[in-house]
Amino acid sequence: MYVQYSAHFVNPAQPDKIYFSDFLIFEIMHKEKSLSILVEEKELESEYLERNVKIDFYLPTHVKHPEKMSLLLINDGQDLPKMPFESILEDLYYYHKINPLLCVGIHCGEDRKNEYGVAAQKDYLGRGAKAGLYTDFIFEELLPFIRKKYHVPHFKEKAFAGFSLGGLMALDIVWNHPHEFSKVGVFSGSLWWRQKSYEDGYSDEVDRIMHNQIRNTKQIAPWLEFFLQTGAMDEKKDRNNNGIIDSIDDALDLIKELKAKGYKNDAIEYLELADGKHDVPTWGKAFPDFLKWGWGE
Repeated sequence: MYVQYSAHFVNPAQPDKIYFSDFLIFEIMHKEKSLSILVEEKELESEYLERNVKIDFYLPTHVKHPEKMSLLLINDGQDLPKMPFESILEDLYYYHKINPLLCVGIHCGEDRKNEYGVAAQKDYLGRGAKAGLYTDFIFEELLPFIRKKYHVPHFKEKAFAGFSLGGLMALDIVWNHPHEFSKVGVFSGSLWWRQKSYEDGYSDEVDRIMHNQIRNTKQIAPWLEFFLQTGAMDEKKDRNNNGIIDSIDDALDLIKELKAKGYKNDAIEYLELADGKHDVPTWGKAFPDFLKWGWGE
């Protein structure tokens, strides 16, 4: 496994002392005792995906007990600087709104529509064919690398998030690996992912792949928690002509499936933005709510 990396500070405080350790989690002592962010940009060579995967690590500084820190993986990590994600974290840490967590932005590859999806089943066009390999990359290459590199064998908890198709992939991984993850954030998720085209007789009841997977799971993990975000301007399509756009319908129907499996309201957070679009600025607007929901002080 070959790794390249560089590092830079984002809005650093004026420290009195800096202590580096093998963790790369170090303490910055200053008057306010607030956290700042160290961003590391790396490339991880993946045998499963047969490409170098660009990864951004957002490390909180001034963490006294790394073993109490949580881990958040984020698909489509290339979109995070556009929010900008560093500023979001800096503000939340400055005002003590969230507890420390290591955020990992995983950049997508050129074959995004095949690497993301539902691992157990391709969609009606054969997309998502490499979703199983992407899942293998997460568990066999990325997570071991994180544990080894930062000397944190066990995080307090692990979560996964993503945008659009990356949100669907995050949900699929968390749902099928609940002993590894406890939370998932799905932003404008591609929950329409279907096994049959409209022309071939598509039906909401039987053809949405993720909905089916949840419905057909015999034994659930009651500790899982779900954050789903949609925007009223995500799209214009309304396949059943009920006056509600498909992305909202799909999210609300997924919530119904979760509740039918026994999940209560306190395990599900739904955020619908009236001015929300299918774009990075909208997801950046929603992300602080997700972080405060999951890791609020």
